[in-house]
Amino acid sequence: MSRYRRAALVLAACLGTFLATLDISIVNVALPTLQTALDTDIGGLQWVVNAYALALSAFMLSAGPLGDRYGHKRVWLASVILFTAGSIVCACAGRIEPLLAGRAIQGLAGALLIPGAMPILTHAFPDARERARVIGGWSAFSALALIVGPLLGGLLVEHGGWQDIFLVNVPIGIVAVLLGAWGIPERRHPEHAAFDPFGQVLSVAWLGLLTYGLIGIGEVGISHVKVLAPLAGAAVAFVVFVRVETRVARPLLPVWLFRDRRLVRANLASFALGFSGYSSLFFLSLFLQQAQGRAPAAAGWQLMPQFVMTAITSVLFGRIAARIPLRALMVAGYGLIGAMLAVMAGFGAATPYAVVGVVLALLGVGMGLAVPATGMTVMELAPAERAGMASATMNALRQTGMSLGIAVLGSMMSVGALHRMTVAMHAAGSAQADTLARQAVMEHMFVAGRPDMLGAYRDAMAHGFSIAILCSGILSMAVVVMLMMRREKEPRTAVSCVTPSQPEPE
Repeated sequence: MSRYRRAALVLAACLGTFLATLDISIVNVALPTLQTALDTDIGGLQWVVNAYALALSAFMLSAGPLGDRYGHKRVWLASVILFTAGSIVCACAGRIEPLLAGRAIQGLAGALLIPGAMPILTHAFPDARERARVIGGWSAFSALALIVGPLLGGLLVEHGGWQDIFLVNVPIGIVAVLLGAWGIPERRHPEHAAFDPFGQVLSVAWLGLLTYGLIGIGEVGISHVKVLAPLAGAAVAFVVFVRVETRVARPLLPVWLFRDRRLVRANLASFALGFSGYSSLFFLSLFLQQAQGRAPAAAGWQLMPQFVMTAITSVLFGRIAARIPLRALMVAGYGLIGAMLAVMAGFGAATPYAVVGVVLALLGVGMGLAVPATGMTVMELAPAERAGMASATMNALRQTGMSLGIAVLGSMMSVGALHRMTVAMHAAGSAQADTLARQAVMEHMFVAGRPDMLGAYRDAMAHGFSIAILCSGILSMAVVVMLMMRREKEPRTAVSCVTPSQPEPE
């Protein structure tokens, strides 16, 4: 392969992963704008994020088998085209339903794009040193997407429109397809393909039903049939899923992972990281804009300390891990995340940004320690021949944790904010206090001539944020307790470093 084709291959892989990673963060700063433009409630906003995250987690384990069966180039190119098409669907949506459909299409494509780049790069660069250099650049490029996302999203929403956060993907996708079609050679391994279609359908079913039921709690309460029916369906689908996965020859979810208690704990930690750390971006964006009244672009700028410090920590992580055991780094990372989330629970509508920015920076350091330390622990504990599947499972569990975190904590935020707003409306002597409170919190609608409602609304959103973020901090500290109770021999140091701002490669 000529050096020009290899350069095209690397750039195509970087752009493809950039697309999928960018949409994890760029949408968050647009959420309040989307709520007003599409006339939706907080539950709808949860689905804007979760439609993408659920598809990403549910289909990620199928990326490898599909590439082996149909060809890695073919699957990768189809994924970029599908992602671009999903972005167009999102941009053209005039209602929440087609937007969610487009987000699900993006998530499905992203689930194939992120792990699909790794075998393409590995095959193109057989020399270990050259491959490590290229993969390091690919990881850094992906990390850039998470840093740029909130800032770019805020600027596009404020100076263009919310549609632009999706349309920006179209030219990037076209360039990626053209480069990939020329630079990527085809490679298939049908003898290694082990696609589990029944397990795939069941995984989507139980995750989707569970998320739907959990989000519904914040809208109609836990005893409503709209909540109980999908939760019951999720339980049935999950039981069937587990039975299927323990019986098929090559399951979607590798059962052997759960025979080693150390691997189980590491994967539980990864799930908790998604539930608490990754989902916090959803709530931080709402807090900055709806509780503190920031504009989208300002909110994007103000989220930057977390991503910048995560990137800096990722650069230094290799040196740190050479001197400090991975278990200690995990304890430090999860402990710092838990502590900072607990501090955030004390934030209010008037908390100065000097305080918010410092806490976000420290949260970024915690994320920069926890993510790679968890990933490397899994890599060192898993058998070498199963390292790819172990990494993919860990990433899928983290994405699942993020989806369920947004669903559970989002419902808690809604309930807490609604209660505080209702109390404020009753105290103000409003005749329709319950209705006014629900319209303000759930639908972002305010009565003309009632300036007092805005102050009460911001206080209510800050209160709901505090409840959700405190619970996520408690979960992170529970992981610290779990890690400190370990007695088995732990991995001492890391053998390789993966940039923490994106999923570890399969």
